[in-house]
Amino acid sequence: MENPTTYTTRLLVGLSLAMSMSCSMPKSTKEDTPYFEVSRASYQDKMEGFWLGQCIANWTGLVTEMDKIGDIGEIKTGDFYTRENWGKPDEPNIWEEGVASDLSPTIDFVLRLEGEVWGADDDTDIEYLYQYLLNKHQTTSLTPTQIRNGWLEHIKKEEENYLWVSNQKAFDLMQEGILPPETSNPEKNEHFEMIDAQLTTEIFGLFAPGRPANARRMARLPIQTTARENAQWISEFYVTMYSLAAMVDVKQPIGEQLISNALQAKIILPDNSYSRKMFDYVYGLYLSGIPWEATRDSIYYRYQVNQLDEYKITDQQLYCNGCFAAGINFAASLVSLFYGEGDFKETIKIGTLAGWDSDNPTATWGGMLGFILGRREIEKIFRKKFSSQFNIHRTRQNFSNDGIDSFENMARTGISIVNRMVEEELGGVIDVKTDSWQIPIE
Repeated sequence: MENPTTYTTRLLVGLSLAMSMSCSMPKSTKEDTPYFEVSRASYQDKMEGFWLGQCIANWTGLVTEMDKIGDIGEIKTGDFYTRENWGKPDEPNIWEEGVASDLSPTIDFVLRLEGEVWGADDDTDIEYLYQYLLNKHQTTSLTPTQIRNGWLEHIKKEEENYLWVSNQKAFDLMQEGILPPETSNPEKNEHFEMIDAQLTTEIFGLFAPGRPANARRMARLPIQTTARENAQWISEFYVTMYSLAAMVDVKQPIGEQLISNALQAKIILPDNSYSRKMFDYVYGLYLSGIPWEATRDSIYYRYQVNQLDEYKITDQQLYCNGCFAAGINFAASLVSLFYGEGDFKETIKIGTLAGWDSDNPTATWGGMLGFILGRREIEKIFRKKFSSQFNIHRTRQNFSNDGIDSFENMARTGISIVNRMVEEELGGVIDVKTDSWQIPIE
């Protein structure tokens, strides 16, 4: 299928300022400045939920990473997965010869329970590094030198260093003395359109709850460390979604609120960009009521076969037909966002089965939904007690405690950064009596 069916009418919910257990209804200060209140205790649980949700989705998505990328170019992977493949045998990815994933013999959730340890991966480790650097330097805005020095200290120069395409190129340029944002300059980094910035910068949205413009400013240099143009705008879309996640009321239908947030966030995508056209196309197919598999197949034909909306990755004849590209993975991520309708498990299932670089979009939405729900709610959903131990040294180096950290500690570090943002950048205050942030409404 190449063209969307007729749009159906759907009621869209505007941004709700009614807050969940972490937030309250808007109020006014003595100066009549409206603000919302965010509980820091609830934010602790939400930040733990972000790390847990991201890890669950990341490791589950890795089972099918690059299993299905279509049949263009030198690599043929056959028919895409459908919902019927969940729980069925995993098929080999493009790097393996007849061998399925060693994470799970079947396409299913990959979980780490109490007594086990979550391993870092490229979906979590650079975000961990950026949070660490913000805390280390007691700042809300990292400088080019701080980013470069942080990368050089904590990323291995030799393989396996878990860097790919634009991240690896940016790292190579840093070793030559080049600073961000020149590390994503298209004249120096030919991979500037790849997915890398998406999976390294979403967390900045959580540091500016309900204030996406501030979150984007904070994330701009980290994003431009590896991305420009559509890849940059797509990353800014995700940062915006994460910032708006703080405004989601879990007592109301989450899916409708995510649609509202996405429609606000799409304004970041320039009207004539292929990323904006991808958003409108996928959203239109979702509204039409067709199954998610049909939407995913239509995306493949529209963008990789027919190269419409100026998405010309196939013409570039890249390895695996640009299966790491920001664009096609953005479109796939929207499938799981829209059709998942705020359901944690369903969103991860669809993202895992959608194709291409399936661990990355899945980790993005798993982290966002994990934040919205909080760690305790995720454990209720799975009826399991999960490990909170995290090994950053699986992929990175030179951190304390031999690289073993905990979600609780990682969340506390995040909250200390929000403290600084609220007081220094957002014009808010910390109310010690109620243990909350009072943040002016933008």
